[in-house]
Amino acid sequence: MKELVEYIVKALVDHPEQIHVDEYEKDGITVYRLSVADEDVGKVIGKQGRIIQSIRTVAKVAAWKENKRIWVELS
Repeated sequence: MKELVEYIVKALVDHPEQIHVDEYEKDGITVYRLSVADEDVGKVIGKQGRIIQSIRTVAKVAAWKENKRIWVELS
């Protein structure tokens, strides 16, 4: 799942070498904390948060197939 999130975000940003994804558990949910370069934050969020919401949706569908619960957050 971590690789999927990295793959999607690398296609969106100008500085793919600065992407970092941390993974941890919280209340039975796997959380992926995504860090990108400051200039790329807007590209990952998108207008009205549509891009980050789409990333979350794709990741949740992939996790659902594996019977897992996940959340993607941007830090």
